[in-house]
Amino acid sequence: MSDAEPATEISSRQAEATVFIVDDDISVRESLVALVNFAGWRVLTFPTAQAFLDHPRTPQPGCLVLDVSLPDLNGLELQERLGQEELALPIIFITGHGDIPMSVGAIKAGAIEFLTKPLENDVLLAAIAEAVESSAAAIEAHSTHEQLREGYKHLTERERQVLALITAGLMNKQVAFELGISEVTVKAHRGQVMRKMHARSFADLVNMVSMLGLSPMRRR
Repeated sequence: MSDAEPATEISSRQAEATVFIVDDDISVRESLVALVNFAGWRVLTFPTAQAFLDHPRTPQPGCLVLDVSLPDLNGLELQERLGQEELALPIIFITGHGDIPMSVGAIKAGAIEFLTKPLENDVLLAAIAEAVESSAAAIEAHSTHEQLREGYKHLTERERQVLALITAGLMNKQVAFELGISEVTVKAHRGQVMRKMHARSFADLVNMVSMLGLSPMRRR
């Protein structure tokens, strides 16, 4: 590993992250722990892919620094398995025996970086920072989407109809005509929709409908 000094600054959000290291070489694990700890991240290490899989994990920002050559599942096989998870950890591959087809395959499958040993500290830390930020953003987006789904689940059928029509651009009186109800009732439903969806504005509501992938309601 290069003797370059760590120069990566981490944000408060990144400081909550855990960097998982899977490498069967204890000397590599120890040097990476020292480097990553010095940079400010928590670290957990594993000698095999199976040991990593057996360790319980919770949805939290982080990344996986993963050796390609491992004694049980290799790094690429572990990547494939983790790719089936809803919130898969971003992966940074490290190897002393990589080749171009292998690196291209890993990157196409979603890896953040494919680095060859001996590793350069600044390059590795920059890749970890990028991976952790990506992980934190994905978890935040997932949490937001789950909150939207929960809010939508609590809407009544009539409220869902009103939501679909107003976000399609219809005025309250047009919605009233479409649904055969009074404009006052539309306004009441609209208020309930805003409250249950925790929308701060109409623009918020439009964005929420887009994020949920809801189809516009057909007008009669």
